[in-house]
Amino acid sequence: MIKIFHLAFVLISIFSFVGRVILSEIQPEMLKQKVLKIAPHVINTLLLLSGFILVIQGQWLSGEYGWIIAKLLGVLAYIGLGIVALRSQGTARWLAFAGAIVCFVYIGIVAVTKNALFFL
Repeated sequence: MIKIFHLAFVLISIFSFVGRVILSEIQPEMLKQKVLKIAPHVINTLLLLSGFILVIQGQWLSGEYGWIIAKLLGVLAYIGLGIVALRSQGTARWLAFAGAIVCFVYIGIVAVTKNALFFL
């Protein structure tokens, strides 16, 4: 059941991010609404919480856990690039956005394969 919630929050989080980047380009004043400032933090907190619960329930820390560290580093990169994408303009915004999407895809592939170096 937790896995379903986690996957739902993954989808909500990425759609929220893409939506906010689009809004920052076409109607940046809408991003000043209180709900659009608070909701992403709530969504991402629930996403991380459900991820930690999955790690504990799956006892994934008892064995090889390099993939979990890779996911956490990917999440940090995703957050950093997401901040840049939302606060920048022009080419910098779209490069950061593309980088954040690449991080998101990497995190997803690592989650499925449990292999941080799947590309080797």
